[in-house]
Amino acid sequence: ATFFAFVPACLFLVLSWLSPKSLFARLITTLVWIGSLSGLAAIIAGTVQRVIITQRPPVTGLYDTIPFITATVIIVAIIVELLTRRRVALAIAPIIGFTGLVIARLFEYGDASDPNDPLLAVLRSNFWLTTHVLTITFGYAAGFVTAAFGLVYMFMRILRLDGGDKSVRRFLTRMTYGCVCFTLFLSLVGTVLGGIWANYSWGRFWGWDPKENGALLIVIWMIFILHARMGGIIREWGTNLCAIFGSVVVTFSWWHVNNLGVGLHSYGKTEGVLLALFVFYGLEAGVLLLTLAWWLGHRSGNDPAAS
Repeated sequence: ATFFAFVPACLFLVLSWLSPKSLFARLITTLVWIGSLSGLAAIIAGTVQRVIITQRPPVTGLYDTIPFITATVIIVAIIVELLTRRRVALAIAPIIGFTGLVIARLFEYGDASDPNDPLLAVLRSNFWLTTHVLTITFGYAAGFVTAAFGLVYMFMRILRLDGGDKSVRRFLTRMTYGCVCFTLFLSLVGTVLGGIWANYSWGRFWGWDPKENGALLIVIWMIFILHARMGGIIREWGTNLCAIFGSVVVTFSWWHVNNLGVGLHSYGKTEGVLLALFVFYGLEAGVLLLTLAWWLGHRSGNDPAAS
């Protein structure tokens, strides 16, 4: 039923872009709001139901993190839209909602097991699930929000949907930069909490486990973006393109490291997911390369759109 909320919302969103400043667009945007909020309510209702049944936080397995991250990204997008009223952040909500539900459904088919299976003994701690896992999962969500703003910036610049308004470009870049800060904070705190849990459960704070390294990669990448931005190495385009690549780093930490077959976190291995991950990496690489080619081509021609 949730699909019937996000699918029309995505269609209405595309229609609103045909004439963004018209009365028609404002009316259609109301339908985007209705679809996004209805879909969000359905995800939250399902998540709460799972929490009541399992008596655990909604992040006990990879499957649980999918709707949780999806709902978190939608909530952040809606809050940003309410604060800014630019109809930019709202565009993220239905697209992420639809994408998240598709991934969840594919995971169910691919894993072919009950997502409510009993937890491994090492995970049976509501305290650490609520502190470490929730925090690191919020970090994943913040990373995807960051990448989403980067993608919105890219498409608006290439398709010239911003109408040449530099204030819109600065606004999007500030949002991307702010989300980078949140991603760094949540990932860093989550990683430290994970080390404390590891010391409590396994007798060591850090063991260069693939999952630990994946979390560290997110922290390092976000620090790189912040320092490169502050040092003037990257500006608007660079900040947003680095944010888009951040989704690859987050996906690697969230999914890929569990499927390497080594380390103490290999219990999260999922059959058949590696192909999907490489497809995603390829798509992201294609987007980045095409964007760089467009930017370099227009910049060499002194096109103000590439400035």
